[in-house]
Amino acid sequence: MLPRRLLGIFMVSAVLAGACAPATGAPTWTYTPGKAAAAATPAASQGQTASGDVLGTLEVRAVDLGFEPKSFSVTKAGRYEVKLTNSGAIAHYVTFSNGTTTGLVKPSETKSVTVDVPSGGISFICSVPGHADAGMKASITAAGGTAAGGEGGGSTGGGATAEVQPDPNAPAYVLNPAAAPALLPGTTHDIVINIEEKAMTVANGFVQKVWTFEGTVPGPVIRVKVGDKVRITLKNPTSNAVPHSIDFHSSQVAWNDEMTSINPGEEKIYEWRADYAGVWMYHCGTAPALHHIANGMFGMVIVEPKEGLPPVDAEFAVVQSEWYLGPQGQISSLAKAAAAAPAPDFVVFNGIANQYKDNPIKVATGARVRVFVLNAGPSIDSSFHVVGTIFSSVIKEGISLLPGNSGNWGAQAMDLSPAQGGIVEFVMPEDGLYPMVTHAFNLVGRGALGLFQAGDGNPKN
Repeated sequence: MLPRRLLGIFMVSAVLAGACAPATGAPTWTYTPGKAAAAATPAASQGQTASGDVLGTLEVRAVDLGFEPKSFSVTKAGRYEVKLTNSGAIAHYVTFSNGTTTGLVKPSETKSVTVDVPSGGISFICSVPGHADAGMKASITAAGGTAAGGEGGGSTGGGATAEVQPDPNAPAYVLNPAAAPALLPGTTHDIVINIEEKAMTVANGFVQKVWTFEGTVPGPVIRVKVGDKVRITLKNPTSNAVPHSIDFHSSQVAWNDEMTSINPGEEKIYEWRADYAGVWMYHCGTAPALHHIANGMFGMVIVEPKEGLPPVDAEFAVVQSEWYLGPQGQISSLAKAAAAAPAPDFVVFNGIANQYKDNPIKVATGARVRVFVLNAGPSIDSSFHVVGTIFSSVIKEGISLLPGNSGNWGAQAMDLSPAQGGIVEFVMPEDGLYPMVTHAFNLVGRGALGLFQAGDGNPKN
């Protein structure tokens, strides 16, 4: 079951189930974590190694998202050894269309498998989800023939190209409450983040196999202040199928140090200091990063100024993102996400289409409301707007419009490109409903619609 709170609140007393406890006195998640992910289907079924006389050896090299060479030609059909050397930074497979596979080949490893090449040839892919869509496809032809059709690897590589139809039997989505977490106590924070690959209903009738931080899309919000030190232990359980990583935009660390990928069964430490205030993105940066973000691996970091933020009556955290649907119950489509003119199936707030339209966010009439907003993308701009209000305070990427400014300027929308964040404040002066949208209205009908409810929601009372 998903956690009942989208945005994880941290405190000293809670211990993350299924993870090693941090040092005594260190803050950790306070919500009850979801159950451990069921064992993931292997990235490719292990085929039988062919037996008999081997006619030759074909050497293929895996780079980060490609094979070199991409095609081979042999003099005649028969049995061949295929040797994969992984010179990239993440793990790969060679998986043939008949199911034969090298198994997982980690960086700097070499593995071999024998395969029968028919007269019509045979094709192979990397069957790590998304890698074939990113270009990891190759073929072997026999003299006088052509490579066999298909991409191999069963249903594990690649997304949908046809329209995905809703499933009336899909489970209902689990509401992600939008309340922002409290500031973490203290100045040094040890946080464990588990990566979970799981099925999730992302809109009514649509289920995807998402990749998550701590079982939610977006991942939990981390809220600290300038000067705090953060130590993340990232864990990729053996039940997962794919390498992952994490990149905090609020940090200043080398890309080839903390941000490197870890395979299933591995963990690593990511340490950083909050030097700058803002609303920051974190995400998986494993190649193809576009696919890992589009499939759910992103979240928000709030870094307050050292002196803190002024008090308000209510605070919320909202992350805009996009879904590019793959087949029901499978991973999202990298091919659709990579289109030059993005056309997402859904644009959503906090992971699920229309969840705050169905379940309005309730506030007191006349209350001063603060909303932390992040556009996780990966590709569509946001024009964040709350109908019926004026933003009296906007802080976007460090630029401030504050109450009491000379001229009494206000704002109607906050524009955010992917990976940008900001803070807006406003008041709903009378009972009623106040829609939350991106003012790119072609996307509102695709799920980017929520409601704030002031009072009982009825302005006629």
